[in-house]
Amino acid sequence: MSPLASGPQGPDTLRPLLITVLEALRAGAAARGGPLPPGGPAAVATRVREAVGDPLPDHGDETALHTLVQAFAAGAADPADPLCAAHLHCPPLAVATAADLAASALNPSLDSWDQAPAASELEALVTRAITAEVYATPSRTPETPVGRTPITPVEGDALVTTGGTESNQLALLLARELHGRTQLICAANAHHSLHRATWLLGLPEPVTVPAPAGTMDPTALDEALTGCIEQRLRRGQEPGPLLVAATAGTTDAGLIDPLPAIAALCETHGARLHVDAAYGGGLLFSDRHRPKLDGLAHAHTVTLDLHKLGWQPVAAGLLAVRDPHDLAVLAHQTDYLNADDDTEAGLPDLLGRSLRTTRRPDILKIAVTLKTLGRTGLGALVDQVCAHATEFAELIHRHPRFELYDRPTISTVLFRPTDATDSAVAAVRRTLLTEGRAVLGRARLDDRLWLKATLLNPHTGPGDLAALLKLVEGHTPR
Repeated sequence: MSPLASGPQGPDTLRPLLITVLEALRAGAAARGGPLPPGGPAAVATRVREAVGDPLPDHGDETALHTLVQAFAAGAADPADPLCAAHLHCPPLAVATAADLAASALNPSLDSWDQAPAASELEALVTRAITAEVYATPSRTPETPVGRTPITPVEGDALVTTGGTESNQLALLLARELHGRTQLICAANAHHSLHRATWLLGLPEPVTVPAPAGTMDPTALDEALTGCIEQRLRRGQEPGPLLVAATAGTTDAGLIDPLPAIAALCETHGARLHVDAAYGGGLLFSDRHRPKLDGLAHAHTVTLDLHKLGWQPVAAGLLAVRDPHDLAVLAHQTDYLNADDDTEAGLPDLLGRSLRTTRRPDILKIAVTLKTLGRTGLGALVDQVCAHATEFAELIHRHPRFELYDRPTISTVLFRPTDATDSAVAAVRRTLLTEGRAVLGRARLDDRLWLKATLLNPHTGPGDLAALLKLVEGHTPR
């Protein structure tokens, strides 16, 4: 009989298996030999097929755990490698990964209290603490006297999500359910998930305003808000509900929209404000970088991803809500999960805390990380990766064969070989990927293609940054 991961014998059962996994991870990393497996998609696929053989054999193989984990690791893109710097994909903290093992072993599901008694209370405690952090952010509008903080910490709430896409979709859903057929207004720099969410929710196509310097233009936003209102009035209709979505940490360049000015315009025009801070929200932990989020606390909803600047295993998303009463629109009742008499008797109702039913206790790894590192420890990690980005940008700026897009706002650096064509830039990136030497992203800004380094590894050193630049230089045609 196959042993189980939980129960009285669970720890004893897992212990030798963990040793097997750790040995396989080490062997796989050694076989890979770098940030990415060499050879490109075809070569990786061949090696995986050889390791797997028949995925569903008639008879089992006791060596499968070691064999498949080793193949999985050998064919992985390792975000802990300093030369793996393409995406908003962080190396997870060891303590968070260990906590995630406990969550997997016990396997609670947060769709009813009787499946997750401790997890449900832990989620309530941690989400409230994170929400308080979001809405305690010092915030000023242009009309606010310098030195005054108009936002008082509020008793908000947050939902745990699978990431920015789900959080953004929930933000639009709340706006629609609270206010009706909402018109979304966002900038050209907004995340693609917002456009997809309008389609999923049957909302009008978003009104897109320019982002000439990579961030939302407040003047253009003012004109868009005024135009939406005037259009309705010309038709003899009442002004419809408006939702502005700003971004704190764009995917391409890590830029932050002018949140105080946007918040002031939303107040003036009576628009609801959502801020997609999936990337930049981690700056909340840093005393040095927290002021970049000035204005965040004016938002009705805020997207956060702690599997970016929070160093959590995927997934660790959140949607913070300034007014917890807004979440009432998600209420749903089914007798086998939240019967009325059970709820009246004091059993917590979890079904309205997500659009999902079965739901992992992702809050455990977050809780363990926050308690282990504290605000100071997490802030130090944020400061380190931001400092690495500044250092890398300076290295590029001083190099005669490279062009820097701009100084980093968070930890993303865009650069390209001087005078290279877009096709040459794309080819350099693909060559490095195919050889397994380095993982860089790509971004198109100012109608040119840039290489993107997203630095999320606190252990990256100056030598790693220099090596990355040297690799790009060595693969660029002269």
